[in-house]
Amino acid sequence: MNVNLGIWSVLTKVAVALVVVALLLLIGMKFLPLLQQNERMRADIMRLQTQLQIEEANSKQLKAEIDALRNDSNAIERLAREKLGYAKPGETVIHFEPAITNSPPSR
Repeated sequence: MNVNLGIWSVLTKVAVALVVVALLLLIGMKFLPLLQQNERMRADIMRLQTQLQIEEANSKQLKAEIDALRNDSNAIERLAREKLGYAKPGETVIHFEPAITNSPPSR
């Protein structure tokens, strides 16, 4: 037996639909900040992983330099010549410095 309630059945369906939509909006509003925070944290993780790779490469380079200075006398001599300006007797040390100009570079 099908009873026609007229406008009340339509209003009940609309009310239920509005309640469902309101609940979905509330859930969305509740979790949107968490999703945004999650995205920010993922971006931070990617940035930190990139920084970690750069620092690991730098660490490898420094360890190689330390190893060379500990085991290679030529490396020590080269470093003394470059950083301290040392020279062997009879050698002349010439330092080149970049020119300082006030004008902008030409195109």
